[in-house]
Amino acid sequence: MSLFKKTLATFGIGSAKVDSVLKQEVLYPGKTVNITIHVYGGKTEQEIDNINVRLCCRYVQEVVANRDNQPLDGGPSGMPTRRAHQVHELASWKLPYSFTIHPGETRDFEVELDVPWNTPVSIGDAKVWLETGLDIALAADPSDIDTLTVRPDPIMDGIFTALEEQGLRIRQVECEAVNGFGLPFVQEFEFVPTTGPYHGQWRELEIVANRNDDHIKLWFEIDRHRDGMKGMLASLLGTGKLTRELEIPLTDSGDQAGKKVVAYLDQVS
Repeated sequence: MSLFKKTLATFGIGSAKVDSVLKQEVLYPGKTVNITIHVYGGKTEQEIDNINVRLCCRYVQEVVANRDNQPLDGGPSGMPTRRAHQVHELASWKLPYSFTIHPGETRDFEVELDVPWNTPVSIGDAKVWLETGLDIALAADPSDIDTLTVRPDPIMDGIFTALEEQGLRIRQVECEAVNGFGLPFVQEFEFVPTTGPYHGQWRELEIVANRNDDHIKLWFEIDRHRDGMKGMLASLLGTGKLTRELEIPLTDSGDQAGKKVVAYLDQVS
């Protein structure tokens, strides 16, 4: 093996590569995703110290901005802020040993990751992805990034279907930073009435849902006065100012959950 080939591999030229293949086309919160990781040898023998797999998502947080408009952690109240994307690791896996990959060799690894409850569904601005990286000493670390599609669980799917049947259309979805939940954010769904019983009565409806071991809890905010709430619901969570709350037991079907939500909205509207 020539010194020239070793040097090129150190700078990532002709080095090992990694590729992750998911066995499911879509992911569901609370389910397991099966992944096959292919590691391809380069033009020279290399020691792989580790394989790192991360299931990640992003959310929006208000951060203090300095003069260069760069986000800072914390800061006194009243300081100018800006909305910045933050990355959260939902799940991870690491290979518990190192190995050597030879030129032209292929090594495959089977991985299972649990997709946590409350993982953002792929609507609007939500983004979930898989990062797979190789740790190679003294070399550029190859990586593979795959954007994923996450669908709602059956209960939330039933709720969305029932709202759509009432003429409510999703206009905007965003993951907003909050405190006091299992994840550092909640996913907020903004609906607008285009037809049906709420058309002409509401400007918009905001919904946040959070699932635990026993039930799904939903919070609602209704804008009737064309004020434009723009993410008001997420900012009010944990303040004690929200009064429209509904719990759906996990024993309910999607159809039952959807009917309960519609009945509740009829009651509070």
